[in-house]
Amino acid sequence: MTEYPHMLAPLDLGFTTLKNRVLMGSMHTNLEETGDWNRVAEFYATRARGGVALMVTGGMAPNREGGVFPGASGLFTDQDIANHRIVTDRVHAADGKIAMQILHAGRYAYGKECVAPSPVKSPISPFPPIELDEEGIEKQIADMVTAAKRAQEAGYDGVEVMGSEGYFLNQFLVTHTNKRTDRWGGSYENRMRLPIEVVRRVREAVGPEFIVIYRLSMIDLVPNGSTHDEVVQLAQEIEKAGATIINTGIGWHEARIPTIATSVPRAAFAWVTKKLMGKVGIPIITSNRINTPEVAEEVLAEGCADMVSMARPFLADPDFVAKAAAGKAKQIAPCIACNQACLDHTFQMKISSCLVNPKACFETELLVEQIDNPKRVAVVGAGPAGLSAAITAAERGHDVTLFDKADEIGGQLNMAKQIPGKEEFWGFVEWYRTMLAETGVRVVLGKAVAVDDLADFDDVIIATGVLPRDPQIAGQDGPNVVGYVDVLRGRAKVGKRVAVVGAGGIGFDVSEFLVHEGESPTEHLPEWMKEWGVTDPAEARSGLSPDGAQPGPPARQVTLLQRKAEKPGKRLGKTTGWIHRMSLTMKDVQMKAGVNYERIDADGLHISYGEARERPELIACDTVVLCAGQVSERWLADALEAKGVVCHVIGGADVAAELDAKRAIDQGTRLAATL
Repeated sequence: MTEYPHMLAPLDLGFTTLKNRVLMGSMHTNLEETGDWNRVAEFYATRARGGVALMVTGGMAPNREGGVFPGASGLFTDQDIANHRIVTDRVHAADGKIAMQILHAGRYAYGKECVAPSPVKSPISPFPPIELDEEGIEKQIADMVTAAKRAQEAGYDGVEVMGSEGYFLNQFLVTHTNKRTDRWGGSYENRMRLPIEVVRRVREAVGPEFIVIYRLSMIDLVPNGSTHDEVVQLAQEIEKAGATIINTGIGWHEARIPTIATSVPRAAFAWVTKKLMGKVGIPIITSNRINTPEVAEEVLAEGCADMVSMARPFLADPDFVAKAAAGKAKQIAPCIACNQACLDHTFQMKISSCLVNPKACFETELLVEQIDNPKRVAVVGAGPAGLSAAITAAERGHDVTLFDKADEIGGQLNMAKQIPGKEEFWGFVEWYRTMLAETGVRVVLGKAVAVDDLADFDDVIIATGVLPRDPQIAGQDGPNVVGYVDVLRGRAKVGKRVAVVGAGGIGFDVSEFLVHEGESPTEHLPEWMKEWGVTDPAEARSGLSPDGAQPGPPARQVTLLQRKAEKPGKRLGKTTGWIHRMSLTMKDVQMKAGVNYERIDADGLHISYGEARERPELIACDTVVLCAGQVSERWLADALEAKGVVCHVIGGADVAAELDAKRAIDQGTRLAATL
C-alpha cells in the first residue's frame, strides 16, 4: 500500500494514460538557447527516469515577435524540429511523456517588435507594444497553430497553450490591458474569443489523440483582472474548444503579491483551483508551492484538483516521484523556493540550476561517478558547503568524516531557518541529516579540529564558514549592542526600538525576524492572505482585497541602515528582492542609506551622511544589532598550509560574500565530484 495513493494513481485521458498525477510544470532554463540538444535531452530524460507522469518544456516562441526575448527558442525550421526530436526520443526511451509549451509573451516580450491587444506598456518591460490589427491577430493565431503542429512532428505528446501569468492570451482577457472596441474587445465574450479560437484551431490541427493543455489564470492579482465567474466561463469554453487538461496559473508577473517565493505558504492557492472542480469535465491541475509528496497527496485527497504541477521541485530532485513511490520520501532533496539559482538565473540570461542541487541543468557536465580508489576524506565544517562536499564524496565511494565544532549540523542554515518566511530551511537541514546517514558519512560534532587531527586523511576539505565582520563603531562594546548571531540563536535580549547596522541579506533577515512575533504568516494561510491583500476572486475581481494589504503591527520599531549610498536591498535576489523590501515596508521599517556610523551610546546610534559627514542624526533605540558583513574563518586552512599540508578551501571560508549558500553548495558538490 503506497503512502500516496492519490498522487500515484494513473489518470486516463481516453487516448492515453498518465502513470501518476504529477506534472513537471514549465520552467525556462535557457538550455534550449545553448544549442546543445544532447544536454537539453538529458535534462528532461533525467526527470522522466525519475517517474514524473508528464513534463512541460520551457516556453517556446510561436514567432519572433512573441518570444520572451530576442532569439528565444521556437520551432521555426525543419532543423528545429530535428533538434527537438532528440529530446522527445530520449524522453520516450526513459518511459516519459513530454508536452511543449507554446508561449507568446505579448507585451512582456523584451523587444521593440512586441505586440499586444492594446498599446499599454508593461511595467516590467521598457518597450511599448504594437497594437495588433485584424490581420495581425490572425497571424498570431496561425503561428501558434503552426507551433503546435511542429511540436507534434517533433514527437511531443502534447502542447501547453500558455494563457496565464499575464502573457499574450491573458492580456486579451482583461480590461487592464485590452482597450479594444472591435470583436476582440469590449464584452467578456469578445475578450475571451482569442484563447478559445487558439485552442479550437490547435485541436483541429493536431487531431483528437494529442494532449492539449490550456494554462488558465485562476486568479490574476492585478487591478481589473478576471472575476471567478469569468474564469469558470472561460474554462468551460476552453473545454468545448478541445482542451484535454486545464492547468493553473497564479498571478501576473507584474502583480505585487508573491506567488512562488519561499515566504508563500505551501499550496497557498490550491483553494482557487478547487473552486473550479466540478465546473468542467476535463482534468484540472493545481499549482504553486507544492513541494513534498505529503502536500501533493493532501491537495489531491481534499479534491482541490485532479493533478498537481510541480516545477522547481524537479530541479531540486529529479527522482521526486520515484523516491516517493519507493518509500524514500525523506531522501527527496527539498525545493526551498529560494529562486536564487533558477528564476534569478533565468532573468539574468544564465543557465538555470538549483541551490539545493547544482547538478540540475548540468547533467552532462557535473557527473557524480563511483571511483575505484576510495580515499579517506576529512571535511571540516558542517554548513552547506561542507555538507554538500561530504555527501557527494561519500556517494562516490570515499570514506568521509565530517567535523564541526558545533553540536548540530547546518551551520548558518540554522540561523536562516529562524527567519519568518524561511521555514523551508528546517526541512533542508533535516534532509542533510538524512543523507549523511544514507551515504555513511562519519559525523563528529562538538569538536574543534586541530591540525594534528587531520594527519591521517588523504584529502582535507576546509568549510569552516564565516565570522561576523567588526564594523569598528565607537561604543559597540556597550550593553545595548548585540551581534546578529546571538539574536538569531536566541542568546540576546532585544528591545522594542532597534537599529540594524547593515542592510545586506542578513540585515533584511534580522529585521524580518525582529518585526514578527508569534506564528509566521507563512505557516498560517488566512493571515498571509490578509497581510498581502489576497481574497476570493468570487468576492472581489482579480482576487485583490478591497481593503488592500493589512499586515499586522510590527513587534518592534526597526531602523535598517547601510553605508552604501544606494537603495537598501538593491543587491538582493532579482526575483525576490522586491518581496523582502515590500515586506519590511509594510512593517514600517525605516531604511537609511549612505550613512556613517559615528558612535553608539546609551541614547542609541549616532549617524551622519556622505563623505562630508553632514546632517548628524540620532537613531534613538534600545538595541543596536550588528549585521555589517562577514569575514572568512580560515585559520585552520592557513595553519595546514603553513605545515605544507594541501587542503581544499570552500564556501564562506573561501569567499565571505554575504551568506551565499548557492555558491557554497555548488562549490562543495563540484569539488567532491572531482576528488
